Amino acid sequence: MVRLNRITTRTGDDGNTNLGDGTRVPKHHLRVEAYGTVDELSSVLGLALTHGLESPLSEWVREIQNDLFDVGADLCLPGPEGDKLRLTLEYSLRLERRLEEINARLPALKSFVLPGGKPAAAWLHLARTVCRRAERLVTHLAESERQSGGPVLNPELVRYLNRLSDLCFVLSRAANGDGAQDVLWQPGQGRAGGSEGA
Repeated sequence: MVRLNRITTRTGDDGNTNLGDGTRVPKHHLRVEAYGTVDELSSVLGLALTHGLESPLSEWVREIQNDLFDVGADLCLPGPEGDKLRLTLEYSLRLERRLEEINARLPALKSFVLPGGKPAAAWLHLARTVCRRAERLVTHLAESERQSGGPVLNPELVRYLNRLSDLCFVLSRAANGDGAQDVLWQPGQGRAGGSEGA
């Protein structure tokens, strides 16, 4: 069980922080960047929740926020499996089931979707892009540690973040009235002679 007695510890005033195993690393360490971005993603999802996501979408997003703490716990603890909290395949399979359920009711797309529409949908689009950044950082971390002979990163982390970015996209469409309020890309609209200003 997590117990936080003090929030301000002053141990990070020198620009370093502790990983979950006590190892001191710079606050800009790639592992810290990765789990920090996962934390940022959870915060963006929290903003989506404040903008009227209806059930069951709201419950699913809260479930994802809880998952993201598990992702962060996995990332902050380098080293062998042991008894540490690690993501398993079941996390990604649950996201896939949500994806299929939502996507089944959405109309097929004939163009790319621009971020926008309802506020909750716009926040979910932002969550998608932050999730992709987290995924890039985790794959960079995995490659960096592989090259240096460091601890092997749990491959389920990449799988989960990859599925989650897809899920954020379909959640945004669901939040936009099941796609009815999606804003679609119009290729070449800004070219001379286009519809703008006509």
